[in-house]
Amino acid sequence: MNNEHPSTRILHSDRRGGVEHGAVHKPSHNAVTFGYPTARDLADVFQGGKSGFVYGRQGNPTTAALETKINLMEGAVGTVTFATGMAAISAMSLALLNQGDHIIASRYLFGNTASWLDTLSRLGVAVSLVDATEVGAVAAALRPETRFIFVETIANPGTQVADLAGIGRLCHEHRLLYVVDNTMTTPVMLRGHDVGAGLVVHSLSKSISGHGNALGGSISDTGIYDWTAYPNILPAYQGGPPHSWGLLQIKKKGLRDTGGTLSAEQAHRIAIGAETLDLRVERASSNALALARWLEGQPRVRRVLYPGLPSHPQHLRARELFGGRSTGRFGSLLSFELREGIDPFALLDALRIVVKSSHLGDNRTLALPAAHTIFFEMGPDKRQSMGISDGLVRVSAGIEAEADLIADFARAFSSLDA
Repeated sequence: MNNEHPSTRILHSDRRGGVEHGAVHKPSHNAVTFGYPTARDLADVFQGGKSGFVYGRQGNPTTAALETKINLMEGAVGTVTFATGMAAISAMSLALLNQGDHIIASRYLFGNTASWLDTLSRLGVAVSLVDATEVGAVAAALRPETRFIFVETIANPGTQVADLAGIGRLCHEHRLLYVVDNTMTTPVMLRGHDVGAGLVVHSLSKSISGHGNALGGSISDTGIYDWTAYPNILPAYQGGPPHSWGLLQIKKKGLRDTGGTLSAEQAHRIAIGAETLDLRVERASSNALALARWLEGQPRVRRVLYPGLPSHPQHLRARELFGGRSTGRFGSLLSFELREGIDPFALLDALRIVVKSSHLGDNRTLALPAAHTIFFEMGPDKRQSMGISDGLVRVSAGIEAEADLIADFARAFSSLDA
């Protein structure tokens, strides 16, 4: 079974792990509390000497089954799930950082993540935002009190591709924790382990779930980082093997203390969605590339941002990192900027198939005016520094028929003439 493709192993992981009554899926365990035959058994579970579940806030059999699937996807040694991707990022930060610490992050971060880093800075954590497409910019920001470096694989909505491998080598050289948000690429296109990441973040609500019917997030430990080098691990979590220290502290001080728990029902939905991830990423990437190529030929479009296009600044890097040379998988996210004077609202309102929505990684194609929605709170100066103009339209390609998608955009552009 070790020679099987990851998608095959994920598809059959529930039944191979043992499921009641011969079911092929792990059921949804909604119990909040778990009982044991003896008080000693309960104490052993509390102290980590015996596997089991203590209280629903810290997980249950359904979330554990999902964590097993994510481990298979990422080739990770352990995973903790959360109620949302932002719950995962905030819990990890609170668990691993102290006042006076310093972190380095990409300046092209997703809006809510950037907002969270602003909150951290108000709590006494120094944050340096740099151009993560250049490893030199990251290196120049290093300080003695730097605790970790945080980047996204593909930035939203500008599609900048960070120098993931170069930053990984830098972190290895300096024994720094490297945290990669792999939401936009998923393990189908890239595994955090392959670029040297110690921790991998996912918003499970996006492509891994895929159906727009569940919220969830996760943190996975790839086993690469030496946690004995991390100064903020508390003595209570240094008793077991060192490779487990970081994730244990995240689970105890992050998940348990802040309570951002993934429900069993949501975990079950995400686990079912994950079974078709490989197929959906292939179709959505193909649609995104076809649409991006078509948009490049439209006179009302000033530029198209998609890593699969040769015109993209990091196209060659994307081909190397994401396997695009052979598979054509560059992800579902693309953006395009309309020429001055073209109203993005008029164009979007003319679309019949594409849904006007803020979500990503859905089976349906979604689009929105980025400056007026997800980046509105940042203000014009911050948006300008990130290259987000008022005419920028973000698209998350779905799995519809390619011809139907292009025809929908063609109708919308034609409607502008009227």
